[in-house]
Amino acid sequence: MSTYEPRPSGCTPFEEELINAMNTFAQSADAPAFDTAGMVHRTRRRRATLIAGFAAALIVAGGGTALASISGSSAAQAPAKPAAADDHSKATFLLGGLTKDPIPVDLTGVDLTTAKGQFDKAQLKLGTITKTTSPGCKSATVVELTPHSPKIVVKGDTVNVKLCAG
Repeated sequence: MSTYEPRPSGCTPFEEELINAMNTFAQSADAPAFDTAGMVHRTRRRRATLIAGFAAALIVAGGGTALASISGSSAAQAPAKPAAADDHSKATFLLGGLTKDPIPVDLTGVDLTTAKGQFDKAQLKLGTITKTTSPGCKSATVVELTPHSPKIVVKGDTVNVKLCAG
């Protein structure tokens, strides 16, 4: 390789020696073995784990949304509250069994349809509905629940409702 004749390929002597060395190495090396079945199995396992992770995240997010809608939406949907002299704890129930601490749900001044929706979300049964007179309340809105706070209700319990007669 030490001749100084011009190369037909236009390569320098160093480039030609490098190409020859790489060709020699490539021809002497064994072809790598691929475990295609193992690769497919690992890929499927990773994909299944990823899908299970996303499903778990969606379930957790949905549970958090449900808790937020049970505890927070009653205040957003409630019309103007009665006078401050009224006892709000009579129309508030404590929902237990979902978190470490019970969740207060205030239905004071809420109409019956909204109250039924809150009971459905909390998986509670609607008991008897009675009308009572109460000063300063809006007609056909919730004034009292039985049982009410500080008693804790759990999924499947029955709650009786007293509505304002007007």
